[in-house]
Amino acid sequence: MNVDVGQREYRTSEIEKTIMKDLSTTYLGLKLKNPVIVGSCGLTNSVEKIQEFADNNAGAVVLKSLFEEQIEAELASNMASYQSDYPDAYDYIRNYTRGNAVDDYLTLIAEAKKAVDIPIIASVNCISGSEWVSFAESVQKAGADALELNVSLLPSNPQKRSEETEQLYFDIVKKVSDRISIPIALKMSRYSAGLANLVTRLAWSTDHKIAGFVLFNRYYRPDINIDSMTMSTAEIFSTPAEITESLRWIGLLSGAVKKDFAASTGVHDSEAVIKQLLAGAAAVQVVSALYQNGPHRISEILAGIEKWMEEKSFTALADFRGKLSYSNAENPAAYERIQFMKQFAGIS
Repeated sequence: MNVDVGQREYRTSEIEKTIMKDLSTTYLGLKLKNPVIVGSCGLTNSVEKIQEFADNNAGAVVLKSLFEEQIEAELASNMASYQSDYPDAYDYIRNYTRGNAVDDYLTLIAEAKKAVDIPIIASVNCISGSEWVSFAESVQKAGADALELNVSLLPSNPQKRSEETEQLYFDIVKKVSDRISIPIALKMSRYSAGLANLVTRLAWSTDHKIAGFVLFNRYYRPDINIDSMTMSTAEIFSTPAEITESLRWIGLLSGAVKKDFAASTGVHDSEAVIKQLLAGAAAVQVVSALYQNGPHRISEILAGIEKWMEEKSFTALADFRGKLSYSNAENPAAYERIQFMKQFAGIS
């Protein structure tokens, strides 16, 4: 039976439409089935919740951060009387409390690894390179696939030079990478007078090993209640408009720095994910959208990405990832523009 060229082309086209899009990506050397990662938050503090995210096709999960100061806070609230009244017992109880907090976290890692087949990334929110770094070895032994170091720097001390503040990144990563072999991601602040230079130096340093960067950590935001004239908390969830900060810097850096970048803050839908991938991100982290919409939001985002890829005739993320990064964009200067102009601002 003879089949003309037109019929063959039609049938081929129909077959291609039935083929699932390849949403896989590589982040920190880990193979992810898609780029949507559940970021570190209160939703990732139990095996049951992690299982829900896996069931909704999350690419990976970052566990709720263990804060460096968390254990000290527990001690401060519970052990004050022991320190003054029973000094001999204080050290014992202090170490026992520390062990409990750490053991709970390590148990979460081990149980999550047994429950799901997606990468489990541990997280530590750290402000110094002190003794806590030994905890990284335990994280690795518990089975974590990677470790995210959330270093939240706010350069608010007028007596401290910027290079002193930024040196903390190097000190922490150096101490941790000397102890573990699993990949390290650095979740960092956007506060730096020379951010591009800082990220480049961190990426190229031979003293430590950083597999990727998460841009950026989202801080607690203060507000003022003018009726009671007291300090209050601003909106805790991000908005879609907040995507622009990480979008700019991932676009600027992804082509120049040969490390993986994950976008954080303001990622609420498939459009935001697509934008970050076009800018050069290897993955994105979603939190606020999951609090507001539930775990099924992940599946909705992935369906939106596939629909867009179908419309654009892309079969894999690799077909378009980084297509609009600084090094590939037709108008790369748009990433560096900081003043409004009518044609760019959409105003008359």
